[in-house]
Amino acid sequence: MRNVLLFAGASLIWGSTWLGIKLQLSQVPPILSVGYRFCMAALILLFYCRLRRMPLAFSRRDHFFMALMGATLFGLSYCGSYLATGYMTSGLVAVVFSTILMWNIFNLRVFMGQPVAWRAFAGGVMGLTGIAVVFRHDLAAFAATRGLIGLMIALGAAYMASAGNVIGSHTARNGIPITQANAFGMTYGGLLTLGIHFAAGGRPAMDWSIGYLGPMLYLTIFGSIAAFGCYMRLISRIGAEYAAYVTLVAPVIALALSTVFEDYRWTADALVGVAMVLAGNLIILTPRSVIRRFFHRISGGALPLMPQ
Repeated sequence: MRNVLLFAGASLIWGSTWLGIKLQLSQVPPILSVGYRFCMAALILLFYCRLRRMPLAFSRRDHFFMALMGATLFGLSYCGSYLATGYMTSGLVAVVFSTILMWNIFNLRVFMGQPVAWRAFAGGVMGLTGIAVVFRHDLAAFAATRGLIGLMIALGAAYMASAGNVIGSHTARNGIPITQANAFGMTYGGLLTLGIHFAAGGRPAMDWSIGYLGPMLYLTIFGSIAAFGCYMRLISRIGAEYAAYVTLVAPVIALALSTVFEDYRWTADALVGVAMVLAGNLIILTPRSVIRRFFHRISGGALPLMPQ
């Protein structure tokens, strides 16, 4: 039962954060909102580490990789997510962002030398085809439509998040605890986004209304801290390969919320394309042995179970 609650908690929170981002697109520039969010989350995590007397002294090399992780995973990635949400519904941004699974395959192959399994390749092709179906009209127009601009920004954000994941795996292998790595990563990512905002000529701005501060606190405390805590506990209890199914459920929740609160209009292209994206992610996440057993069962035993 506890595993179910952890899975549901991570899925519901991460699925709803996309709508929270949409609600933050007020008078505060998106990049500045990202800076506020992660600087606040970093302060909370650093205070927690100090309270629990967790070690916070790391080498310059460790800080370099934590800064690199923060710049990509918490800085540039979320800047892209916030900007993309200004061009299309939050649910579609969540679906496009789920291509992080496909980018992970690419980055692990290029930077870590890991081989690409056939199911990962097939799932990636199906997912990208699904994205093309959803945005078929924007792609066919050969013009900078709002949908196409949002798609390009969201894809770039997903790639940055994937790069941050690869760097994060490097810091973990070097013995840096996840909580401290995230605390410093959020610090560097938050400071980077603030730097980008002010370097581009932006000015300090704040919306003190509950309509802005409410989503900000939700995204900071629940989206950046609580959901990640649920997810990491889930990994420790059931394993990363099964915990990763959270990334399959969260976009579905985001789409449901977009349908209710953003009046998202479903089309045949959207239905087929989203189904293909989710199916592609399912193929990527599902172990080869499970796929073999599935087809063996639905064939009534006509298809033999091949050796691994």
